[in-house]
Amino acid sequence: MHKDIATPIRTQEILKKYGFAFKKSLGQNFLIDTNILRRIVDYAELNEESGAIEIGPGIGALTEQLAKRSKKVTAFEIDQRLLPILKDTLSPYDNVTVIHEDILKADVEKVIAEEFAGIDDVMVVANLPYYVTTPIILQLLTENLPIRGLVVMLQKEVADRIAAKPGTKEYGSLSIAIQYYTEAETVMIVPKTVFMPQPNVESAVIRLMKREKPIVEVKDEEFFFTVTRSSFAQRRKTILNNLTSQLPDGKSKKDQILSALEQTGVDPTRRGETLSIEEFGRLSDALLLHFK
Repeated sequence: MHKDIATPIRTQEILKKYGFAFKKSLGQNFLIDTNILRRIVDYAELNEESGAIEIGPGIGALTEQLAKRSKKVTAFEIDQRLLPILKDTLSPYDNVTVIHEDILKADVEKVIAEEFAGIDDVMVVANLPYYVTTPIILQLLTENLPIRGLVVMLQKEVADRIAAKPGTKEYGSLSIAIQYYTEAETVMIVPKTVFMPQPNVESAVIRLMKREKPIVEVKDEEFFFTVTRSSFAQRRKTILNNLTSQLPDGKSKKDQILSALEQTGVDPTRRGETLSIEEFGRLSDALLLHFK
């Protein structure tokens, strides 16, 4: 009988067999609770016609659950030491490919075309290395890949910021950057005790389902994100002060900024955290006339 990888005893056996030592620099924390892994896969809503992309499979605990529930799994692993372990632990599954590459440097679009030919439903499902969570999510979303969405484990503090609503202290440019492309929802809080070794922070699973089109239509996406980042540069400052100090030539264009705020019905004394994404969209388009 094949034993699940994600139990404390089985994980210890595998690590001992290969003399594996965790690398803190790679943010390695392996999940040792099969029930939590199954719930993560449940949230991805995969079926036998789905494909799954995993990032940082570790010793294959989540990979195994994905392999049982999908047609094809492709996992990106950066740590060469884990390749022989994965070959061993995942040997019962013929629908898994492990690619030894950094996801941030990979041509993911090409990989999807090659690995998931004929598969229309592709999800990213991963226990992400916490030190590089945000760049990975943003890259996967901005590249406009043919994926349905992401279900990922990350630091709870980052999950809170991603899913935050206007008017909360967690809401910021990261919330906007990700909610622009997706519907974001924290679906599970995960205790430290289900990891080996235990991380120093709380974890959460977030589900990011791609929108058919961005939440707001803007004339210039790059400028829209410049405006949102500028508006949160110093949280205690008003939107007028932040935009004046952060936008290029902002100080000399204070009157034009005031005029754009007035035109879009945004009180210049408000703080960035009170504006909805829709308000930022209108403001960005009004400012664009003066800055491009």
